[in-house]
Amino acid sequence: MDNEAQQQQAVWRFEMRDEKQPDVRLGNELQVNLIELKKADRLELSSGSLRFWIEFLEHWQRLVQMVDIPYEPVKKAMERLKMISADDEERRLAFVRQRAMHDEATLLKEAREGGFEQGIEKGIEKGIEQGIEQGIEQGIAQGLEKGRQAQMSETALKLIVRTEMDDVMIAELSGLSVGQVEQLRLKANH
Repeated sequence: MDNEAQQQQAVWRFEMRDEKQPDVRLGNELQVNLIELKKADRLELSSGSLRFWIEFLEHWQRLVQMVDIPYEPVKKAMERLKMISADDEERRLAFVRQRAMHDEATLLKEAREGGFEQGIEKGIEKGIEQGIEQGIEQGIAQGLEKGRQAQMSETALKLIVRTEMDDVMIAELSGLSVGQVEQLRLKANH
C-alpha cells in the first residue's frame, strides 16, 4: 500500500490469517479495529453512527455541537460524561437519578417474575380443580355404568334360574351379550 493511500485511510481493520494460506483466517472475534480520530474527523470519511461517535470523541467539550447529534447512544454517553465531570452536588443528583432508574427497572422485573409465578400457581390450582371435577364426573359415570351392568347381570341371573329361556332370549331381554349370559349360566349351575 502506498503512502498516499495510507494518508487517506482513518479506519483500519486488522485480522488474523494463516501465514502460508492467507485465505484462511480466524473469525470476527479476533479482529482489531482502529480509528485515527483526528484523521477521520478531518477527512470526514465515515457516515452514520461511526461519524457520530467520532464527533463525540473529538468534540465532546463543545456542548453546542453535541446537542445536534441525533444518535441516541452518543446522547447517553454525553449524559454520562456530564455526570462524571459535574460538581459534587450534580454528581450526587445524577447518581440518585441513575439509582432510581435502576431500582425502577429492578422492581418492574421482579413484579413481572412474581406475576408469572403467581399465574403458574393459579393455573395449577385451576387445573387441579378441573381435574377433581372431571374425576368426580367420570367416577359417577363409571359407578352408574357398573350399577347398570350389575342390574343387567342380576336380571339375567334371575331369568336363568327361574325360566327355561335360552341364552339368546335372556341376552335380548337383559341387555347383556350372549357370551356374558353363558358365563352367568355356568356360575349358576355350579
